[in-house]
Amino acid sequence: RRVYYDAEPRADNLTTTRSFGPTTGRPLFFRIFKMSRLLRASASAAAVHMRRATVGTRRARASPILRARPQANSFHLALPVLHSRIRSLHAGLPAFEVKVVKTPQMADSITEGELARWEKAVGDAVAVDEVVAVIETDKVDIEINSPYGGVISALHAEPGDTVTTGNDLFEVDTEGVAVEREPAAAAAEPEPAAAAPAEPTPAAAPAAAKQAATPPPPKAATPPPPKAAPAAAAAAAGGATMAEAFSPFGGPREERRVKMPRIRQRIAERLKESQNEYAMLTTFNEVDMSALQEMRTKYKDDFLKKHNCKLGFMSAFVKASAEALVNAPNVNAVIDGKDFLYRDYVDISVAVATPKGLVVPVLHNVEAMSFLDIERGIADLGNRARSGDLAMEEMTGGTFTISNGGVYGSLMGTPILNPPQSAILGMHGIFDRPVAINGEVKVRPMMYVALTYDHRIIDGRDAVMFLRHVKDIIEDPRRLLLNL
Repeated sequence: RRVYYDAEPRADNLTTTRSFGPTTGRPLFFRIFKMSRLLRASASAAAVHMRRATVGTRRARASPILRARPQANSFHLALPVLHSRIRSLHAGLPAFEVKVVKTPQMADSITEGELARWEKAVGDAVAVDEVVAVIETDKVDIEINSPYGGVISALHAEPGDTVTTGNDLFEVDTEGVAVEREPAAAAAEPEPAAAAPAEPTPAAAPAAAKQAATPPPPKAATPPPPKAAPAAAAAAAGGATMAEAFSPFGGPREERRVKMPRIRQRIAERLKESQNEYAMLTTFNEVDMSALQEMRTKYKDDFLKKHNCKLGFMSAFVKASAEALVNAPNVNAVIDGKDFLYRDYVDISVAVATPKGLVVPVLHNVEAMSFLDIERGIADLGNRARSGDLAMEEMTGGTFTISNGGVYGSLMGTPILNPPQSAILGMHGIFDRPVAINGEVKVRPMMYVALTYDHRIIDGRDAVMFLRHVKDIIEDPRRLLLNL
């Protein structure tokens, strides 16, 4: 009668005597045999409870006392038994050891990239957080780390393929065994040259004699090779190349086609977008670098000794631009649809030349930074940009750009806007030139500076006043102390 009224009948005797736990190391056929017996026992136990529930229901209908008590139907009686059997089966099943790693999210605006190279091959051992692949995006190269340790069991892309976020990239067998590969030196050894045929052994002599006695089958007649052209014959005889033989200029004229990197494709797209969308205009000015050079010469050794960081000219121009941007909010603003978006902060992008193209990492909140903070930030961003270690977050969010072509000896140039920004400052080389100072001609170190701006949001007056403010600070750095 206890079975009739209990909502969840006890099945401890069934689960404890016939269930089995994890069987690590047992043969697979033994585990399958165990599971089949367990399934048969589960079905038998469920059938027993269903029959008992049916008998209980019939008795309840016949007896008014039992009819008044709550009855447990067959589903309620059989369900706990099935649940216990499923839990036992789940504990005994082996875990699926192959883990599929998908292409991760690279950035908010980037959903695909080009697989640059694999750092691991199929069969290689890999540790957790070890680099497996490198994906080249429009801005930076992203290293893909393995979230699991084990052995690479499959690669789902080839170098040069376009991979999309969320697609399968590679697989890791967490319990696999790495394949032992021969050292590269042994594989690279050239095969020994073919030696002279050895003398036949006495056992092989009769066979060789018999083979020599048999005449070889007649060979099909091959047409004679065509006569080489005079130029080709001369090239073969004299060592000249075909390009030299046929070139009317007497020298090689070869061409080669190289695939454009994704970052260079993106740079080209943004440059054309800037020219087609923005109403660009450039204003120029010249800066006397005497005061800044004098300050740098006087304090650069003390600055290096105390801060272990070199003092350059870029920190002065970045700080001067930040002060000018605070006083000229239009230059720091941008057009967003049909609105003007003004910023109360200054994030300056610094152009850095890398082997793959020009990148513009960002210094954030420059208005609150010191000369030391700016110099350290520029040095760190420049080193990591050239080594390809920049993160995607460090490439976005700039409100103004500074490009220093003076490091390459540029005299003057017109920079192009970096979308979606509204202005860019171009620095150039420092050259001694004669200038008029207080009615006298003197030779001073001079630099031309250029400001390219979007004329849709920035008027000529604002652009000229901004550039004039930068000029005043560079020619007299003490203005920064007085907030002038």
